[in-house]
Formats: sequence, C-alpha cells, structure tokens
Amino acid sequence: MMTLDQALDAATALSPEQRDMLTDILVKRRVEERRKELAKSASDSIRAMEKGILRPQTADEVIEDLRAGLEASVDE
Repeated sequence: MMTLDQALDAATALSPEQRDMLTDILVKRRVEERRKELAKSASDSIRAMEKGILRPQTADEVIEDLRAGLEASVDE
C-alpha cells in the first residue's frame, strides 16, 4: 500500500492540469463515499426504529438530548 508521502510525491510529479483533475476526482469520490455512509446510517436507523430499538422524537426532544449529552461531557 502506498503511503501518504508517496502519494503526495506522485501527485506532485503530475502536470498542474492533471493535479487539478486528480483533486476533482478525489473530492467527487469522497462525496460519493459520504453519501453511501449516510444512506447506510439512515437505513440502519429505519430498521432500528421498525424493530422498536429507536423511537420517533420531536426536534425539541432531540435538542434536549443533545444538550444533556453536552452538559454530561463538560462535567466529566
């Protein structure tokens, strides 16, 4: 497997136009990976809700849970 330094050296050897293309390709691939991650997370959440592991919450409940989690992490 190539190290990050090796990848950077290889990218530096490319022409400026090729480096721009490489950057665009890498960004688009990362966006697609993130979309797939989010889709899987959403599917997992839907399945958990259907099984009764998760329950629907209002926005206010979610915000309150987030605040409680933040306060708990500050206290630690």
